[in-house]
Amino acid sequence: MRPRIDWMTQADERILEFLFEKEIIASPSVIAANIDYTGEYISRRCRKLADASLLQRVDASNYRLTTLGEKFLTGEADADEIQQGDSPS
Repeated sequence: MRPRIDWMTQADERILEFLFEKEIIASPSVIAANIDYTGEYISRRCRKLADASLLQRVDASNYRLTTLGEKFLTGEADADEIQQGDSPS
């Protein structure tokens, strides 16, 4: 079971799940197109997830899931391991 993280949104989980299932590096616009959110919103959420070490920014516009992100999805991470992102939501 996944830990409950107070600041995370449903979109955050969908972002992580998309990258996990597809095993790809993707931009917020690609992610948004596949999970039915706006690119601007997903871009903000990706920055917050990267600040929390759940995603890694690989270049100016692309993200990948981190090991911690995978551990969160599989229920192997404790809430204590996941820091709150610094970016405003």
